[in-house]
Amino acid sequence: MAATYDFPSDLLAGQEELHQVRAELLNLLKRLPWSVEPLDGFSDTQGWRMVERPASPGWSPAEQAEVELLRKRERELAVFVTCHPYWTGIAGSDSVDARMALKHAQDREADEDPGA
Repeated sequence: MAATYDFPSDLLAGQEELHQVRAELLNLLKRLPWSVEPLDGFSDTQGWRMVERPASPGWSPAEQAEVELLRKRERELAVFVTCHPYWTGIAGSDSVDARMALKHAQDREADEDPGA
């Protein structure tokens, strides 16, 4: 049976927000053109795999600002979660197990609460 951990609520909230910010950033990057700057399209069929890209209009200043804002928040949350004082009480391989458990804490809570 896997160990259970009593994570503080601020650490759980920080990890959950980090998941949300990363998902939002990923979805935004999938919608944006492949190049930040306007570039012509290209096709390379001579390499070991074919690479093609359509012309990119680039990102607007608003899109660039949105990406930067999300990346900044992602860094802040990653530092908060990684450097939280909770981790000083856990040593060795337990630290790895606890950090992995934190990443999946919301999944377990949803599985345990059928009304959610």
